[in-house]
Amino acid sequence: MNAPQNLQLPEFSWPEAGLTRVPYRLFSDPAVHDMEQQRLFRGPTWCYAGLEAELPNAGDYITTFIGDTPVIVSRDSENQVHAFVNRCAHRGALVCRDLKGNTDVHTCVYHQWAFNHAGDLIGVPFRRGLGGKGGYPADFDMADHGLQKLRVETLFGLIYVTFDFDLVPLKEYLGEAMERNLARCLEGREIEILGYSRQYINCNWKLYGENTRDSYHAMLLHLFYPTFGIATPATKTTIEMNKERYHNLFTVWRPGSDTSLDTYNKNTTRAFKGGKEALEAPQFLRFINERDDDIAITIESLFPNSVFQHIQNGFAIRQIRPKKIDEFELHWTYLGYKDDSNEMREHRLLQANMLGPAGLIAMEDAEAGEIIQRGIARDADQNSFVEMGGDGYGDMNSTGTDENSIRGFWKGYRQLMGF
Repeated sequence: MNAPQNLQLPEFSWPEAGLTRVPYRLFSDPAVHDMEQQRLFRGPTWCYAGLEAELPNAGDYITTFIGDTPVIVSRDSENQVHAFVNRCAHRGALVCRDLKGNTDVHTCVYHQWAFNHAGDLIGVPFRRGLGGKGGYPADFDMADHGLQKLRVETLFGLIYVTFDFDLVPLKEYLGEAMERNLARCLEGREIEILGYSRQYINCNWKLYGENTRDSYHAMLLHLFYPTFGIATPATKTTIEMNKERYHNLFTVWRPGSDTSLDTYNKNTTRAFKGGKEALEAPQFLRFINERDDDIAITIESLFPNSVFQHIQNGFAIRQIRPKKIDEFELHWTYLGYKDDSNEMREHRLLQANMLGPAGLIAMEDAEAGEIIQRGIARDADQNSFVEMGGDGYGDMNSTGTDENSIRGFWKGYRQLMGF
């Protein structure tokens, strides 16, 4: 994958220590943000854009963002899914202003230019003017003025798009391990959308990219995990990455009968007792082993903009939407399956309270990024220290005490950005 060369790299060098040092400038320089939009989000990457379940009927559409570029995803009358930039080819206005809907044509409110569900221009008011005056010249061709199209591929009901029409197919981009987990969760079952939430986080999006690949923080920051026995230091865990190392999959098996916190208390700087016995609604913690594989948690981070996760029986997709160098939107979609029983549906909704902006597990992640962003505000020439577990980035069975996946994220990032 070769990064586009239109924008010039900021004039600074990556530290000689390599992936164990990450320049704070990457989180604070607006020029880096601009370059990422071109080289990553508009470059040779597949970006999550939505779900086929959000487009059940012909004429359905959703609006989303790839990086900071507004995008429309639309289903036509022949059941094909299309994606194109949400920017009128006339004067640049947003064509669709709603989050979702159903329409025969996409019409820009400004001058009524109309586009079909493939993004082709099909109508222009006063194209020939009035009374022989005004209008467009005789050689005006509507075929030359459609919306900017993106390449689309779907996999297990997920919709991914790219600006790069020469990029490898989606399955190859994801790699075997990432596809295998998606198949485990989605193959043969129809998704049901249970709800959405959105939050704005005041930090650089890459700090969140690090966070979702950071197994080290899970039982230190998210005390809900060890307190209620969802995961403990002795829990079996694996970490898998793709060849380029920027995709990451954490798989955590349900704890065994020994959920003692002795190991935790001996190896951390604070000690506490578990609170499982005191929980007023113990059914909240119930793990239904719906695939008979004892896997209780999977968190799959797909570069650059999506996180696909199961925690117990709660099920969600997170989409990362950078807005500027120190702000991004995190869009949550909560999921179940259409063949869920009423009991399982209610259970998923109950466990969705672990996820999202105020989730009992997830809420600390936003704060973690924000306190880093505030801490590095005036020291762009300094670097973070990423040596937990050494300097490698290989797959491994893990106790969650390494930073391999974070270094893998930066390996792929540097390759695509050209650093």
